[in-house]
Amino acid sequence: MSEVKNILFIMCDQLRFDYLGCNGHPTIKTPNIDKLASRGVNFQNAYVQAPVCGSSRMSFYTGRYVFTHGATYNGVPLNIGQPTLGDHLRELGVSTGLVGKTHMTADLANIDRLKIDPSSISGVLAKECGFEPWERDDGLHPEGANTANLAYNKYLNDKGYEGDNPWHTAANSGLDEQGVLQSGWFLRNAHLPAVVDKAHSETAYMTDRTMQRIEDLGDMPWCLHLSYIKPHWPYIAPAPYHNMYDKSDVIPANRNSQEKVSPHPVVHAFMKHQESQNFSDEEKRLHVIPAYMGLISEIDDHIGRLIAFLDEKDKLKDTLIVLTSDHGDYLGDHWLGEKELFHEESVRIPLIIVDPSKTADSTRGTTCDKLVEAIDLVPTFIESLGGKAKPHVLEGRSLLPLLYGQEPDDWREFAVSEVDYAWRGARLTLNLKPDETRGYMIRTEKWKYVSFDGFRPQLFDLQSDPKELHDLGVSPEFSDVRDELELKLLNWIRKRKTRFTVDYDQIESKTDNADKRGIYFGIW
Repeated sequence: MSEVKNILFIMCDQLRFDYLGCNGHPTIKTPNIDKLASRGVNFQNAYVQAPVCGSSRMSFYTGRYVFTHGATYNGVPLNIGQPTLGDHLRELGVSTGLVGKTHMTADLANIDRLKIDPSSISGVLAKECGFEPWERDDGLHPEGANTANLAYNKYLNDKGYEGDNPWHTAANSGLDEQGVLQSGWFLRNAHLPAVVDKAHSETAYMTDRTMQRIEDLGDMPWCLHLSYIKPHWPYIAPAPYHNMYDKSDVIPANRNSQEKVSPHPVVHAFMKHQESQNFSDEEKRLHVIPAYMGLISEIDDHIGRLIAFLDEKDKLKDTLIVLTSDHGDYLGDHWLGEKELFHEESVRIPLIIVDPSKTADSTRGTTCDKLVEAIDLVPTFIESLGGKAKPHVLEGRSLLPLLYGQEPDDWREFAVSEVDYAWRGARLTLNLKPDETRGYMIRTEKWKYVSFDGFRPQLFDLQSDPKELHDLGVSPEFSDVRDELELKLLNWIRKRKTRFTVDYDQIESKTDNADKRGIYFGIW
């Protein structure tokens, strides 16, 4: 029986599964995240539904696949008709809000068409992905951007940092050896300490705002989505995190020369991107990754601070805590930078869940190897708070049985992820139209199969080749495996829950009973 009253939903941006101490990284120290894992379940095979910020998050927040919710890339509005986490939890009397990033683009065209006042409660929720915007900050504010209303900038100004955009000039820039300000946007500056003091960084600030909001909520049931902006680029960290690690701490790149011989055309096009070219340069890679690692340690320190705060406020006994990421980061693996394709470095994410219920005591400190997906969190949250399941809407599955030590016989056979790279330079390299850029991944216990529109598939044997260095996509001996997995993909598409405006009970109540409602057709 769940004893959950509150939910702390922590998401990092671009945090790889294997870059945590509890997930096997040999050099990054994450003692607070390790402690969190010791109190809950560490899911070893958790996958995003899209390896890019916006579309991945829309799956996290709707509990639905990208194919179903339609927000296929950053900047693609989430259709106003798609119910989100906040909509579901408000039905249960739970105040649901955001501190940090959503990367959601509002469906302004339909808000206008439906004559919804954007400043009304309904209008605000529609624009903010269903969250109460306790402090939304998507965390990308380059020089020249309109940041007049950015709360973080006002905070930095109050702390004595000058300029119209100290997000750029203080939090994400550093002074070089000659005292000249250098932008963190450029990878060459990753070794510099950010101008901002560690107490005033984005990570510190968002943690402070979270604790203040929890304080303000008092005894009201809440779901707080703390969405850290880091370790997403710009890869620059405040002291002492900027030089906490050096190149000797960086794990070797997962790549080999064979991957560059006749690579898959889509992968080859991504290899030509500037970020891939730079992270393929070993000297540059070793220069940048220590800053990425330092940003992770900074997050770990503030998670420790946050957990101590919850303990002090006696909230740990009834708060479900989730730590995850919206996708990974190649960092030069497979000769790639950024994310967006389907290797483990990009689509596999950390997922640690601590359920305070006594029912979950048997699984504390354990790992779970089941295939789980980002869309599983919404149904988990609903069930943990005593809500009714919504199988006509939600395509994920509640994880509570796994948290309670149960072994469902009908657990999923595969995880799915999708990509739409229409906005990327790879599309131009491949001379494709904007509607010719979709790709799908099916990941079973043994196989990873990738199907790109218009191109041959990819296939990896994850048991014999867990590092995905040998693409079997054209190997004749595996044609039957590819055909079988392509069929699974087609069957998966046919089962998407597009009829989500009517629940199953309503259908059952109206099935074959027209005569009971005085409607007769075809009767003699």
